[in-house]
Amino acid sequence: MQLATTPLARRTRAALRIALSHYVANGLSVAFGLFLISGGVHIWLGAVAGASAAVGVIVASPPDQPSPRRGKFWQMLPAPLISLPLFFAVQVLHTAPIRLGMVLIPATFLAFSAMAWGKRGIPIAIAVMLAMIFSMATPAPTGLHEAIERSWHFGLGAALYIVYSTLANLALNARYRVQLIADTLYSVAALMRTEASQFRAVDETSDVRDTPAPLLGQLLRETAALADQIQGTRDLVLESPRTPRRQRLAGMLLIVLEMRDQLLASELDLESLTSHPGHARALAEMRRVLEDLASEVTALADAMLMFRRPAALTDRRPQLAAIHMPEDPAQASPQHGPSPAMLARGLASRVGHINDEVLRLNQLARGEIEPDLAVVRANWQLFVSPTAWSWRPFLALWKWDAPPLRHAIRAALAIAAGYGIALLMPWGSHDYWILLTIVVVLRGSLSQTLERRNARVAGTLVGCVLAVGLLAAHPSALMLLLCVTGAQAVAHGFAVRKYLVTAVAATVLGLVQAHMLNVGMSPTFALFERIADTLIGAAMAWAFCYVLPSWERGQVPALVMRTLKAQALHARLALGLGQLRTVDTAPELAWRLARREAFDSLSALVQATQRSLSEPRAVQPPLEPLERLQAHSYQLLAQLSAVKSMLLLRRDRLTLHEVEGPLARTAVRIEEAIGSAPIGPSPLPDQAPATALGGAIPLPDPFDNDISPWLLRRLDLATAIAAQLRDDAARILQPASSTPAPATPDTTLTANEAP
Repeated sequence: MQLATTPLARRTRAALRIALSHYVANGLSVAFGLFLISGGVHIWLGAVAGASAAVGVIVASPPDQPSPRRGKFWQMLPAPLISLPLFFAVQVLHTAPIRLGMVLIPATFLAFSAMAWGKRGIPIAIAVMLAMIFSMATPAPTGLHEAIERSWHFGLGAALYIVYSTLANLALNARYRVQLIADTLYSVAALMRTEASQFRAVDETSDVRDTPAPLLGQLLRETAALADQIQGTRDLVLESPRTPRRQRLAGMLLIVLEMRDQLLASELDLESLTSHPGHARALAEMRRVLEDLASEVTALADAMLMFRRPAALTDRRPQLAAIHMPEDPAQASPQHGPSPAMLARGLASRVGHINDEVLRLNQLARGEIEPDLAVVRANWQLFVSPTAWSWRPFLALWKWDAPPLRHAIRAALAIAAGYGIALLMPWGSHDYWILLTIVVVLRGSLSQTLERRNARVAGTLVGCVLAVGLLAAHPSALMLLLCVTGAQAVAHGFAVRKYLVTAVAATVLGLVQAHMLNVGMSPTFALFERIADTLIGAAMAWAFCYVLPSWERGQVPALVMRTLKAQALHARLALGLGQLRTVDTAPELAWRLARREAFDSLSALVQATQRSLSEPRAVQPPLEPLERLQAHSYQLLAQLSAVKSMLLLRRDRLTLHEVEGPLARTAVRIEEAIGSAPIGPSPLPDQAPATALGGAIPLPDPFDNDISPWLLRRLDLATAIAAQLRDDAARILQPASSTPAPATPDTTLTANEAP
């Protein structure tokens, strides 16, 4: 299927994909709940009650994301439950700034402590802080009765929204599943295009020196982002796959996981091929096939979003099988290892596996084949994240070097300083805006804070202009409610995707909501107040990043050890002999769990390294060995993915008695190299090949013959990469004062020349 190629058509299609995405659907759902509840309370109890109920909805909404139906109510409950007493406390202490500060500061510490629960805790922390800040935005109550009344309206709005969000998530569950699968397909297609960009001969690039490293870094970042995205999709798509439609979607997700493995394996031997002259034509043909497959995956995702049946695809296997390169007798000799012509045939075969997965994906979406229900149901039980709350993260928080604890202390100190400055401002009645800026800008790492700081300042400038223009027109109460609803939809929908858009919408939301809570506020002067408050709050959030910092280098050793252990376990299970002797679901699922941990651990390490680039140079971790370790981990996953695909998809073309021994020996060698601490330089840098054959392995045509020699070659390369991984880890984990560990030559990038 050909996608539109004109600039206008591409922009239109991109805008349509955004409009039909799950985050826009979720934002619209939240906004409709706000309109429904706030408008209903407005009609029932009056305008002031409706405004307070709207605050309750806004506070309850941050945890409302596309999620499994099971546990949705309990996911939504903690934020309003903690927020209600704090909202009331701020109301009671509204006219006592000192006592209000004594409540505000420890409550901030408590709120940010929720980040010990990771991604589940962040929305709760934000919600609790919004409850206190919006309570400060209301006029001072005339007495205890009015404070109780406002808190009752706030709690009413929050309680109604919990019920609404649970029902809305249930109603949208089927659509969310489709949207999340489509979003994952877009990400896989983007990764395919990045992989395809490597299928380029050296003489086609303008500057060879600048090509490999940026591409590898982009691949690592995209793979890490895809790992996070896949887990979120798993949680929703693999829940209760009892209907045929749900089973097909779950089956598509499992095919995506296989495609990721095949994409990893597709880049093996590329460096050898791109460095030889005369390979441009074959590489260009494979690149075109990969790009066409990426376009077909994108078209499939478009069809799913637009309620269309995807078009049938053409098998590109014959096109790949026809790719041949002239054989050079000198390069084909055993002394030179496998010839480039044979490596190209192997590469075309691996691209063929990607073609096969895309065909299966298309056929499953069209309903022409059925998913493997046993694997789908087993994945549901094993791969969905738990929804129950546990006290374990909170109990583990109380260590001085724990990043969530240091961040909670840092946030409490920042709020204390911001509140003190706000009280000294000439417009002290709007002190909450400085605190709001600190809350939304201050993050656990310097890189995230800098990103939020810039977006917040720019978004506030634009949002203030829009809000002041709106309020200067003196709109009706209904128009204000519609504006708040639209701003809430945009702010919630783009909070994760594009924070600049969220910052603009949130500024409009905050100013209009404050106007509704404070009848008679001057919109003209508010423009300058908000800009000044935003600049102060952003500067304070930036400054407090350096208070009790949790630099990434403190987390790197644990992340490195987690990555090595995950790689070793994945190697042991991927090379296990059980899959050769019997077809059983149990070892297959154990391997899938190990594969997920291998990708997740590498993703966490890549993200930590990226965050460290924004930190002061003096506190950065050793970046060069970290980048090498990530590259070697990626390459080891690629080699093992190639081996696993041979064992699963082409076992009928393996000579089992020849590969069983090398498989077991390779698993042991990798375990010895990276599977246990302490990590030091490789004791045996010149280890014998895992195949123990000693000489070059003649490689047959992978399309027509026994592929055991190809598998043996992959095992030898995987063993060499494991030794490199150990040396990389030794350089990272050694004390700063010790002598650098000697590293064996980096054979993983050139080992394609040797068996």
